[in-house]
Amino acid sequence: MLLGATSPVNHSIERAVRVLGLFSGERPELTLRQIGELGGMTKATAHRAATALRDAGLLRYADGRYTLGPRVLELAAAALAGLELAKLAGPHLERLVADVRQTAVLSVWDGGAPVVVRVADDAREPVRIVIRTGTRLPATSAQAQVFAAHLDGRAAGAAAAVRAAGIARRARAQDGIDALAAPVFQADRIVAAVAVVATVEAIDAGAAALAERLRAAAHGFSAELGFIGSANPRVVRSTA
Repeated sequence: MLLGATSPVNHSIERAVRVLGLFSGERPELTLRQIGELGGMTKATAHRAATALRDAGLLRYADGRYTLGPRVLELAAAALAGLELAKLAGPHLERLVADVRQTAVLSVWDGGAPVVVRVADDAREPVRIVIRTGTRLPATSAQAQVFAAHLDGRAAGAAAAVRAAGIARRARAQDGIDALAAPVFQADRIVAAVAVVATVEAIDAGAAALAERLRAAAHGFSAELGFIGSANPRVVRSTA
């Protein structure tokens, strides 16, 4: 593909963003015709975009009008929470990086998966693991396991083991990269996950020490947010 070429997928994303941007406090409801006219699209194109957004929970349709769907509220809440938590997490991540000399990551739950909102790495290391903020993490990630364990009070099996342990390890390492993650609490609910990302060899060689420092960082951050509690630093690797 030529540099700068635009794929059909990109066109679809652009249309979806354009449609969502049509809604505002002054225009909370729109008909399909209004979406097409305001968005500069044909009725057929507007219908395809609106249908895809409805399927994703980003739009709701009733009585001939579209409104923003519940998924938008989830994403907005995650974005706001992530921005504030990312600011507060800075000192905790930096201390963790100084202790373990590995990359530290903060993630929040967006309603369907963990999303990275802040990353800190060790500038002293010649080779560093780079993780972009905004990355949506898979179900096999240590962070996803932590959220799954604490978002569902009836967690069983591997999730229950992670909940009891307080720390999870990535289910399947990829490209030699592994991770440990621990929950961050506010009041009685999980609001974020903090993780150490390193090579498989580094985690295998120092899992107990990494888990202890990670737990301390997560607990310190939780305490700043008003949580009083403790967690067992035993490491659990999901078999999922």
